[in-house]
Amino acid sequence: MPEEIKGILLKMKEEIIKEIQEKIKSESRKDSKEDVGDIYDLASIERDRELDLIISDRDKEKLAEIEDALGRIEDETYGVCEKCGGRIPKERLKVMPFALFCVSCKSELEKAKNLERGFKGEREYRKLAFTSSEEEESS
Repeated sequence: MPEEIKGILLKMKEEIIKEIQEKIKSESRKDSKEDVGDIYDLASIERDRELDLIISDRDKEKLAEIEDALGRIEDETYGVCEKCGGRIPKERLKVMPFALFCVSCKSELEKAKNLERGFKGEREYRKLAFTSSEEEESS
């Protein structure tokens, strides 16, 4: 099983690297033939570059996850949930080869994250509501 997953991870890594190389080639072609147009053209070009940076950050993150999974295969800790220490089911690893958690632990973590996000949003809302009522009183 780990050898099969290792092959999948290496193929994923290769595909991401190819995509990054294509983006670099494409960007260098754009830069060489771009004429500066009006402000709307400049804004569009800048937006495209920002999107490319975001995508490349995702690619970097995915490459790091793949490298981490390959390291765990070498350490023989691959397929062990980092939260509960139980085995991660093979089916999950085939779908998500760089999974760190079993389904139940991942579900718990997601619930906690969503709950925290909800509390943060509520605090921001209260802060805004409180601030706007103070502003109204001082007017």
